[in-house]
Amino acid sequence: MTTRPVTRRTAVLGITAAAATLGRPHVVRAQSTGRIVVVGGGFGGAACARALKRAQADLQVILIEPNAVFTSCPFSNEVIAGLREIEAQQFGHDKLAAEGITVISQAVTTIAPEQRSVLTADGVALPFDRIVLSPGIDFHFDALPGYDETTSEKMPHAWKAGAQTLLLRRQLEAMDDGGTVAIAIPANPSRCPPAPYERASLIAHYLKTRKPRSKVLILDAKDNFSQQRLFEKAWKELYGDMIERIGLSQGGRVTSVDPSTKTIVTEFGTYTPDVANVIPPQRAGHIAEVAGAVDATGWCPINPVTFESKLVENVHVIGDACLGGGIPKSASAASAQGKACAAAIVSLLAGRAPEAPRLTGVCYNTVAPGYGFSLADNYQPKGDIFAEVEGGATSPVDAPRELRAREAADAEHWFQTITADTFG
Repeated sequence: MTTRPVTRRTAVLGITAAAATLGRPHVVRAQSTGRIVVVGGGFGGAACARALKRAQADLQVILIEPNAVFTSCPFSNEVIAGLREIEAQQFGHDKLAAEGITVISQAVTTIAPEQRSVLTADGVALPFDRIVLSPGIDFHFDALPGYDETTSEKMPHAWKAGAQTLLLRRQLEAMDDGGTVAIAIPANPSRCPPAPYERASLIAHYLKTRKPRSKVLILDAKDNFSQQRLFEKAWKELYGDMIERIGLSQGGRVTSVDPSTKTIVTEFGTYTPDVANVIPPQRAGHIAEVAGAVDATGWCPINPVTFESKLVENVHVIGDACLGGGIPKSASAASAQGKACAAAIVSLLAGRAPEAPRLTGVCYNTVAPGYGFSLADNYQPKGDIFAEVEGGATSPVDAPRELRAREAADAEHWFQTITADTFG
């Protein structure tokens, strides 16, 4: 079999498919050949719902998402650095509804896989044939003493885009010149592993242009990270000694925080920055735990061919919440998984064996306006996980500035393409 190499211009958005039924309280009955409920309206869930409906028009597809407006994490680092407004990150689900998908703006409180029923916060029970969970991440607060929801109002994580994004931006704007911004980065697995380093870069750009005597301090629970050589070269070229990184072996792992003094404690030291961006350890979104799909790792083991949970029947899990192996927790991966899951469900409803998917994950990073680079890889099922296969591409370390500028433009084009494909 020949494979087509992934280029940085082919930001993969997919595959296609469909499926669906269940019952209780205000029970809504199925009116089609099947009913699929999708929980979570981000890149994975919305892509899955749309692919289901487009693959089989007579399926009843229900998308349940409590937020009427979805705020995108990709490109939210530019909002923090004052390069973009939050409105450019926000998308509704009206176009999905126009395609015949039922969109319910409610939280899910209960999932009963054996009864094939889901209960929403307003007391409506929906029957389903299959349910797809795309809940993203929640935070593992127990793993970081001193950090909780209240703490995040003083030491924002900004790892769920929206109010936290704007809070961190305001803190940067209020900081005096000569201050220190600390970014505490957890160990993997976590959402979008390169994103904290992009954030450090763009904050450094903001400081260089507005508060040049300031500094960015990275406290890292890892020694190595994705695209490290590209980031470090860019930091040296653009920011000199403005960014300092302390890795795991140098004592960079954060062990606790004290919000009353804005203190960050690591294995080898204590820091009291002017702005503390603390990204806590993560786990699958809470509703996956409600469904019984989360194991001791805090994530959801799946069959990588069908995305079916290994713990509960009739449940599929996609996006950041699943144990994906080599495939990153990113928007492009979630979108590709959503479409592949839809294809698998359509096959299962028709009594056919699903084909093993081949997915592509692409990750763009912008370290300054007009300066970007990327990594794209292909993934296929191998055992219980996704494994990397040939055909990937990454930006060269020693590239001319013209290529960096093209890749920054490619990043913006990728964002416009994936958001239009998902929500537009």
